[in-house]
Order: sequence, then C-alpha cells, then structure tokens
Amino acid sequence: MSGLVRGGAAIVGAAESDIGQVGPGFNVIDLMAQGITRALDDCGLGLNDVDGLVCASTQSRTSPLNLAEYLGISPSFIDGTIIGGSSFMFHVQHAMAALQLGLCNVAVIAYGSTQRSIGRQNASVREINPYETPYRPFLPSSAYALAASRHMHEFGTTREQMAEVAVAARQWALMNPTAWEKKPLTVDEVLTARMVSYPFTVRDICLVTDGGGAIVLVSPERAKSLKKKPVYVLGQGQHITHANISSMPDLTITGALESGRQAYAMAGLTAKDIDVVELYDAFTINTILFLEDLGFCKKGEGGGFVTGGRTAPGGALPVNTNGGGLSYCHPGMYGLFLLIEAVRQLRGECGERQVAGAEIAIAHGNGGVLSSQSTAILGSAATV
Repeated sequence: MSGLVRGGAAIVGAAESDIGQVGPGFNVIDLMAQGITRALDDCGLGLNDVDGLVCASTQSRTSPLNLAEYLGISPSFIDGTIIGGSSFMFHVQHAMAALQLGLCNVAVIAYGSTQRSIGRQNASVREINPYETPYRPFLPSSAYALAASRHMHEFGTTREQMAEVAVAARQWALMNPTAWEKKPLTVDEVLTARMVSYPFTVRDICLVTDGGGAIVLVSPERAKSLKKKPVYVLGQGQHITHANISSMPDLTITGALESGRQAYAMAGLTAKDIDVVELYDAFTINTILFLEDLGFCKKGEGGGFVTGGRTAPGGALPVNTNGGGLSYCHPGMYGLFLLIEAVRQLRGECGERQVAGAEIAIAHGNGGVLSSQSTAILGSAATV
C-alpha cells in the first residue's frame, strides 16, 4: 500500500437501493442505478460528474458495461473486479489509486442483487471443483462449517458463543428501520433452529435478500465543497489465500491477518484505536475469526470475547451496528453495505444505533469461502 496516500480519498456519498425483496421487474442494474442516484444526491453531485465507474455482480457478467450504458455515461476509469463479497473494499483501493493518479475525479462504486426474488442458485452459478464437488458439499455453508468445527476443536469455541454473535446482530437490527429481521432473538432460539450444516443452524447463517447500493469517492480537496461531512480512507489492505476451502492453509486463520496488518500500517493505527467495527458476518464464525485476525482479541479467544453482549448495543465494542448480514440484509455479496454503515456511523447519521463519538471505523470484507479478504479503515475529518 506504499503508493497510496493516507487520507488521499474521501467517501462523500453513500446509499442503499431498495433492499429486502424488491418489486417485480427489477434487475441488478436497476438496483445499482438506484443506489448511485441516491448516493449522488446524498453528496450533491450528478451523473454528469461521474467519470469513474466500479461495480460487480454475479448476475451480470459485464456489469460495468451494462451499468455505463444504462446510466448513459462513458467513464474514463472503469473496473469490474469480482472476487466475492470483499470485492468492494478492493474497489475502494482501486478507486483511491485512480483518483490519486488523475484517472478520474468522481468515482462511484456500486452493487446490486435480486437473489431473493430469483433464487440464490440462479443468482450465483456454482463452479465445479474436482476435489470437492464429488462429495456434494452444501456450499457455502459446508465450507464455513469446516472452519467453525476446526475452531471448536482447537480452541474450545462453543455453539453458544457463536450464537451470541447472531443475538448481538439482531439487537442492532432492531434499532435499524431498514433491517429485514424485526423479531428479538435468543441464544436458545439460535441453537434450536433448523440445522443446516453442523454446527450451523439457519440462525447462524446470513439472510437471503435483494438489494444494492453505492458509495461516491472524490479527492480530499473536492470533498470539502460537498454537502455532507467527508469520510476519509485512512488505510486499506488486501490478501487472498485460496479459492476452495479444501486449499485453505489453516481453517482457523484467514487472510484478514495480512489485510488488517496492511491497513493498520497505512493508517498508523491499531485495533485499540477503532471505535466502530463492521465485519462480513455471512456466518457467525466469521465475526469470531475476523475479531481475532484483526487484532481485537488473541487467536482462539474470539468465542469468549463475544460473550456477555460485548459486541451488542451497550457493549464495549460496537460490531455490525446495522444488524449485519445475519439480520439487516445480505444480497449475495455484502461488502458494500459494511462501507455504507461505516460512513453513516462516522457522519453521525444512525439515530438510535449511533455509536457516540465515533471517529474511526473498520470495514472488513470477505469473499468466497474465507478466500479473499480486504480491510478498509475510515476516519472523520478529525483523524486526517
């Protein structure tokens, strides 16, 4: 990350499209465009200002081309990198580099999915892997279940501890007007829910929703003239370790260890400096793994760390303050929503769930089956 400047780009607009289950006839490009229009309105810019376009979707193979055509623009910088749910943190790095190199002046990052409306299997085609497919795994659940089972074996992590992750997420979701899940949840309800892939019940696993959104990035200089408080990119890191879970070097150590190291080094910060934590919680084990690998607790101690409501509202460490992929929304690739929530927290826009005095947030994306990891550290103007 040595070529990127700390605070060298600012997020000035952030918005969701419609989420949950969208109306009939909507496609992923519709949702991307809806998110972009709302994010541009959020910061006071228009489509004619956009000259950098970045997006990804499993439902549109050439989504940047389709989106540019839909919007009626021909951007000078375009990127369609897709490596799963972490793609959007990678996009932040790419957009930041493009802004600093003068390849564009206003970069928009967008996503859209209609996986609830059309069915998850139709939204994301499974690739054949000769080393795994013959065993008929239920992916991605079986892959993450391997990681959870190994963590339980090595460190004594319990199903009850993983259930606490889901309970905390639901408590945050109850304070988010746009969250999909609106009923309180208990540890016992998580444990006794329908088993999907041991040790996971359906409540250990993310939602299946439609949705999309966008964020807008500009230079720090331009950010000062726009209508919302800018949120600066202080640090960014990325790392990939494998594609298929059978090739993961260690089921209990993710690439977040390295992506976090890079992001902290660029930002000149440590985990102790973070006020708000937004983690890709497709499964309850994810939150535990990423809290460990990003330095909030030691390896193997994540289960104990999340007990007692530590990550819930009123706890010592606010984690997944929108309700996360477990209770807020999860339209296939969730990473962009982590960035949107981090921006809103740092701008003080989260109402009942607002973390008091939040100045620095971490948004960590995960792609594939713990395959690609990317970490973004964001800060308010006071941190630059």
